[in-house]
Amino acid sequence: MKAHNSEKLSPQFDEHEVLHDLKHFLPAQAPLKDFVHHNTLHAFQNLKFYDAIRNASKIFGYKVSLSLEEYRSLYDTKRINPLILDKIISEKKGVELLEEWKAKALYGKYDESNQPRIGQLRANWKKKYYIDLDLLVHPILFRILCSYLDQGIAIWGFPVSHKGFLDSLREMELNTFTSFFKTQRAKDLLLKGDYKIEELLKIVVGDESLYKQYIFDQQFAHQGWSGIVSAIEDFPQTLLDTKKISIHELIVFELLLEIDALDNKFGEKWVPIAVGDIEGKADDLFANVPKTQLHEVLNIWQDAFEWSYYDQVFAGIKETLPTERNLGDRRQTQEQSFQALFCIDDRECSLRRYLEKFDENCETFGTAGFFGVEFFFQPEFANSYTKQCPAPVTPKYLIKELSNESVIGKSKKQQDIHFRKQSHALFSGWLISQTLGFWSAFRLFLNIFRPSMSTASVSSFRHMDKASVLSIENTDPNHREFDLQVGFTVPEMVQRVENLLNSIGLVKDFAPIVYVVGHGASSVNNTHYAGYDCGACSGRPGSVNARVISFMANHPKVREILRTKGIDIPSKTQFIGSLHDTTRDEIAFYDLEILTSENQKNHAKNEALFTKSLDFNAKERSRRFESIDTKLSPEQIHEQIRTRAVSLFEPRPELNHATNALCIVGKRELSKGLFLDRRSFMNSFDYQVDPEGKYLVNIMNAVAPVCGGINLEYYFSRVDNHKLGAGSKLPHNVMGLFGVANGIDGDLRPGLPSQMIEVHDPIRLMVIVEHFPEVVLASIKKSEQTYEWFQNEWIHLMVVNPETRELYYFKNGGFSIYQPLQKSLDSVHDIATLLESHQENFPVYLIK
Repeated sequence: MKAHNSEKLSPQFDEHEVLHDLKHFLPAQAPLKDFVHHNTLHAFQNLKFYDAIRNASKIFGYKVSLSLEEYRSLYDTKRINPLILDKIISEKKGVELLEEWKAKALYGKYDESNQPRIGQLRANWKKKYYIDLDLLVHPILFRILCSYLDQGIAIWGFPVSHKGFLDSLREMELNTFTSFFKTQRAKDLLLKGDYKIEELLKIVVGDESLYKQYIFDQQFAHQGWSGIVSAIEDFPQTLLDTKKISIHELIVFELLLEIDALDNKFGEKWVPIAVGDIEGKADDLFANVPKTQLHEVLNIWQDAFEWSYYDQVFAGIKETLPTERNLGDRRQTQEQSFQALFCIDDRECSLRRYLEKFDENCETFGTAGFFGVEFFFQPEFANSYTKQCPAPVTPKYLIKELSNESVIGKSKKQQDIHFRKQSHALFSGWLISQTLGFWSAFRLFLNIFRPSMSTASVSSFRHMDKASVLSIENTDPNHREFDLQVGFTVPEMVQRVENLLNSIGLVKDFAPIVYVVGHGASSVNNTHYAGYDCGACSGRPGSVNARVISFMANHPKVREILRTKGIDIPSKTQFIGSLHDTTRDEIAFYDLEILTSENQKNHAKNEALFTKSLDFNAKERSRRFESIDTKLSPEQIHEQIRTRAVSLFEPRPELNHATNALCIVGKRELSKGLFLDRRSFMNSFDYQVDPEGKYLVNIMNAVAPVCGGINLEYYFSRVDNHKLGAGSKLPHNVMGLFGVANGIDGDLRPGLPSQMIEVHDPIRLMVIVEHFPEVVLASIKKSEQTYEWFQNEWIHLMVVNPETRELYYFKNGGFSIYQPLQKSLDSVHDIATLLESHQENFPVYLIK
């Protein structure tokens, strides 16, 4: 806590301010169960992108772009278009300096080494005293933190955990024969109980002007552990077994361990680190970093890399866009066989393409995968609940899973005796290991050759029982649990269905069946499983949301009120919730018993179409997998995909959002004629339904942090997988069920493992919106946080004028017309043959 002015030991050190700054810069990754993508360098988002990454690189030592060698290699292989490079240089430096700067980009020699500011002060311990404090302190610090925060891995719980971190340690010191410390001074300081960081820094550092720098050096020596403590301090509910801990307590305890290590090594013969001549002092850790010629060259290359791809996309849009009149004629004459609402997720891009290919009369839409219904979900056998909406949203509603007593033979939850507490007891544990242990070893051996689902598998279909009943409708607002309203009232349902349908432009011409398709993922031995599920559902499958919004849209009273608002859903139209497992490429449909006899026949045809499309989708995905022959038939490949998904030894069950680069907000026709190689988020939107941009505001408020966050976490994990990513999955050790580390004494790894980003091209997200530029500008300006993403160029924005079809690029607060350099694209008639050609990213093709 911040001391009063009269109690402050140092007039220059403001503990509250320093800890606030520290928490701002630490990684913000939540525990594994809530793994939600975000901008890794969120602390610098108030700066322009290139200024931000330049400062982050120098201050913290992050690698924030590809190397010159990598860029030049991309240029040599034509991945960077020479014409685009010339254009970028001409725009940045002027046509008269084109050749000079092109020579610098192609042949200039630069020192790319980086000496970060953070870490220089504490390095003096090694230089002056020849002691490695990290080696002496970190193992015991990490083990104690892991034990205290443990969520169920440990056989024995932390002896004292209800009093807060430091108070629990203090009680253990008072009541045990052993100690965390080797010397008396550190123990006495802990037992004193009046924990002031300044007192300890005076012992360790000495010079109050260096206190802030020392704390940053210390905490960024293990930014993963510090980051998780900061996240738990701010959101203690992120742990199911909640623990009281703060970044203040972590710093105090680590300083005590440092004092103990120094006392144990030198007795009373050591002095604070600031005494005498030291190196690495920084007058201002966060002073602006001057731009060098190397920075300018790297920025030129990054722009050229990005626009070499974007230009292809815009050339394709210009070439394929039909006239508005033709669009209207097609919409009026076409009778939809069915409609399907998918998540905006880039992995759904290809499945939608195959559905539309095999049934030209179907219509697909994209929207945020929580489908506009925000709530907590409590499974039937659970004591806790989980959030089913975007992470920043705090729901006021609870949906409960209830048994469906009318279903005979309802399946019980699978259980495995190995995961029961009896397996850890002295006698029963010995008995289980001597009997079932041999069977487990045989099953493990069998799994090498015949992988299959087990109770240890993470399956998206197990998130909710298919036969269960959900408490969706609330007829009594006083019905509350956990201070949450159980279910939604009719007016609340109307509001959410109306917002959803208006936002995607589905307000008329409803098909007999409208499928609402959530998505999730299945895998085995995958600690980052939550990162594969739906980000809009806080890293969980969207099956519950799909059922909830379908129930609302089918509700007679809801439809009656919607009719007065201009949305007339025919009585023959029925909404069906479903779930697409993106790893196994399987789909489950829910509540089919509500279908009329006519729609049951329609569904039988549609289900066969989904099955065929999923086979072809699996084939398209397989081109990235070394272990699968993409030239096999779709059915054969799909079977291998299913097996691969449950293999204990498969580090790449799927590649998730790898290669994401675009987000298209507009009608399906905007991208329907293009092969985008699963690289685009797609949010359906009709400017005619929303001429003033009312619904566009909410779409852009979600697109920027969600899609932009996904894109940037992939970007930074790709360019610096060591510091900003998680490294390889293979040596990862699960720590307390909330994080991963290399070995038992390593730092927690933030970001994404290498197996998720190997094929990713680190380029910023390009958001393409179909509306009038002035409406889009007004929409993004409604929220300061949203506008910052575009104004500071963390993501790009291009607007397609729906009447003139002109392209307008947003930069420095305004729009300017963009003309693609590439005038035409190659066409592809047989995507299957194309997929069999190679594993690398494809250019943009026209689909004929």
